[in-house]
Amino acid sequence: MGRLLLIIAVSGLCVVAAPTALASERLDVNASGVRLAGNGGTALVTYRARGRLVHALVWGAVDARPPSRTDPQVRFRLDWSGGWKTRHRLVWKTFRNRCARYDGPALAYLVTACKAPDGSYWAVQAWQPYLPHRGYPPYEPRQTQWEFHISHWNGPPAILEVHTDWAFKGQAHDLFGRLTYHGQPVYGFKAGRDGAPGDKYGRSLYIDTYDSAYGPGWKRETSIMFRTGSGAFCYSFWPTHDNTLPGYPNNPRPAGNGTRYRISVEGPGVTPDLVWEGPGLHDFNPASQADVAYERDMDSLFMQFLANDKFCPTQR
Repeated sequence: MGRLLLIIAVSGLCVVAAPTALASERLDVNASGVRLAGNGGTALVTYRARGRLVHALVWGAVDARPPSRTDPQVRFRLDWSGGWKTRHRLVWKTFRNRCARYDGPALAYLVTACKAPDGSYWAVQAWQPYLPHRGYPPYEPRQTQWEFHISHWNGPPAILEVHTDWAFKGQAHDLFGRLTYHGQPVYGFKAGRDGAPGDKYGRSLYIDTYDSAYGPGWKRETSIMFRTGSGAFCYSFWPTHDNTLPGYPNNPRPAGNGTRYRISVEGPGVTPDLVWEGPGLHDFNPASQADVAYERDMDSLFMQFLANDKFCPTQR
């Protein structure tokens, strides 16, 4: 038990290679044969997707800005034509790779990475953000897509801190924590109708549960946003009827607490994504002095993160 802290970095995001992307970090989906080259502030990512070879140029951003209502977050410029669309020539044919062997922090979901001549890092990672919630089996092709993400950063990545405890006086298993970058909380200022971030500062966390009531192995529990202002989050495991799943409202799902948890997070700006993994807890025993003491300590830490939040403290 005790405090759980892990820093594992993963890269920026990906979307179907189209003239515009849903988010600046997204590169593509279901790619193969990925190769990464770097030359100063520009990267060339070569891969195969949808039956064709792609030469994608990526440039124009590094690291991340702290949350701001006035200054836009950094974002990449992307040219999937290999330079023809933006520079009117096939840059990829003469692109000189000056990237050296990667010697940065350990990266989760890593596909490939390298170190640029200026000491900054480029990386490509891939994972599955669209899996159905509550352990429900995939029922649409998009839900099993592997997104390939590109990132560019200097120094240490963001820090994802996660703790396990119990909520509602021990009735439910609970996760809480926060995302920080250079000591500052990471958060956005608005959400879309589907609950996803509504601006480039916002970040979602994707919660997976292992060996739960959903079945053996890893299953997607849900995705939620970090709270505005604090960069923190809270989540309790309860039986539910999920309106994102087929059959709602006649689709009861059990509480998904498991023996282990994994949380995947898009890094702020164009910095690497993060993954935390740690063990779950047993059911709360109010007669156990150890459980009561542990919960008291976690409640204190919880309030440090979320005391000013309008929603999360109601779970204590």
